[in-house]
Amino acid sequence: MRRFHLLPAALVALAVLLLLIELRGSSPWAAPASAQAPMPADNAGAPRLQVEFIADFLKYPPTMNLGETLAVAVNSKGEIVVLNHPGSATTGPLYGNATTQLLVFDRNGRFVKEMGQGVYGLGYGHSVRFDRYDNLWVVDKGTNAVVKFNPAGYVTLNLGRRPEGYEGEYHRPEPPQAVPVDGLFNGPTDIGWDAQDNIYVSEGYVNNRIAKFDKNGNWIKTWGQYGEGGEHANLNPGHFRNVHTMQIDRQGNIYAGDRGNRRIHVFDGDGRFQRFLHMNVPYDKMRHPVLGNVTKNRPDETAPWTMCITNTPTQYLYVMDSEPGRLYKMTLDGRITGYYGESGRGIGQFNWAHGLACPSENELLVADMNNWRIVKLMVRGATSTR
Repeated sequence: MRRFHLLPAALVALAVLLLLIELRGSSPWAAPASAQAPMPADNAGAPRLQVEFIADFLKYPPTMNLGETLAVAVNSKGEIVVLNHPGSATTGPLYGNATTQLLVFDRNGRFVKEMGQGVYGLGYGHSVRFDRYDNLWVVDKGTNAVVKFNPAGYVTLNLGRRPEGYEGEYHRPEPPQAVPVDGLFNGPTDIGWDAQDNIYVSEGYVNNRIAKFDKNGNWIKTWGQYGEGGEHANLNPGHFRNVHTMQIDRQGNIYAGDRGNRRIHVFDGDGRFQRFLHMNVPYDKMRHPVLGNVTKNRPDETAPWTMCITNTPTQYLYVMDSEPGRLYKMTLDGRITGYYGESGRGIGQFNWAHGLACPSENELLVADMNNWRIVKLMVRGATSTR
């Protein structure tokens, strides 16, 4: 007879659960924003990678030169596209000029052509990525637009909308005061795709969220908000302070590089939080940074600036920070298998690495932004202890 008394209690529990779902507007098993995540992997003993550093891989005439190199991408044929910010703009205020250039090189690094001239959605490009069909996507934080070029170089899709010129000077709100709008961007940073060709766009400079579209550019959903990550960057999943870089693995998990909170959030394709990853290899906290002053109480974790995931049977995540200026090779669960480099202006050094492409596990291209160059890295596989 006791089992019959359990039925009303079960119905009450089910009703409470349904009410929670309705109030939250999402799955009750998604991690709440205030949750504390599992502690990240201990990477104190990570070894150094043995890497060949090739600073003059690209071949172009001296009449070109490069400015700030923000991103680099490689398609299935080995062709390379560099997102360059040249000093060619001659109109407008000094600190308000448009500056975006797409330069195409062959697999051997020889200059082929410039593409995308005069495209309305290009003003201050932030990232370039190739999808699996060799379409090139440009994420432009200046125009709040994402532009898709087909392999022939024609624009076939644009997401978001550039503010109209006649409206005068465009004022961006501070991130805590931003009010995101479905289908529009404010300070987008990066892009990725899952196996169903759904499109994910990270926004970090004003809106702090991940936006999801279907393959035709139709709006699906968004998640994330501006917020602090806690003293040890291990609190408040989904709270961002500049989602600056993003990648998606073969299982459709989204890796969101939260630069301001010094961590990488991992979500599934519906925005449910999985885990945090950290670059927490010890470093010399008294070493002078390449730009700026030495700060007090430098954190153990460093900030993800750019990422790429290898398309190999076992996928690896490569991540770079600005200080101490290192490249990290990571398993997808956050274990650092090796690191390389430091901040600076010489061989083996980086000055704000802002873009990263990994056409294979052991071949990488780095957009070394403030050194105005693209660097090729050949990881030799063998490692040595620190």
